[in-house]
Amino acid sequence: MTAKGSVRARIWVSGLVQGVAYRDFTQRTASHHGLCGGVRNLDDGRVAVEVEGERQAVESLIASLRSGPPMARVQDVQVQWEPATGRYADFRIWY
Repeated sequence: MTAKGSVRARIWVSGLVQGVAYRDFTQRTASHHGLCGGVRNLDDGRVAVEVEGERQAVESLIASLRSGPPMARVQDVQVQWEPATGRYADFRIWY
């Protein structure tokens, strides 16, 4: 079951985003905003994020992802908005 006002975003981040603690940064930031979902590295060098929660909180996460942790060099952030599914209970790093 999803909360009223909840949204889902699928996010792809490119640039120097692997090997710089980007997934840890994403998990901490998402958890701080009370969001659920997960983050994983992709074979092509990007990071993929699936996140659900209140739209304002998701937008705050996306703003943070555009900067990332200090060692990251984000080149692009692509976002696909979808209806929330309620399938996640917390935010995790997926391996």
